[in-house]
Amino acid sequence: MAGKFELYTDKSGEYRFRLKAGNDEVIATSEGYSSKSGALDGIASVQRNAPGAEVVEV
Repeated sequence: MAGKFELYTDKSGEYRFRLKAGNDEVIATSEGYSSKSGALDGIASVQRNAPGAEVVEV
């Protein structure tokens, strides 16, 4: 099963998303966004930029 993005509103009313693996484990959580469209833009950015992203040890 493929991963999925869950869009939700936190306790303070901000929009956030979390990325879940196919086994339903949370593997990433976003910052808070003041608008739903901002959170959706954040999801789109992750989808666009993550494939092929390098791993850098710091």
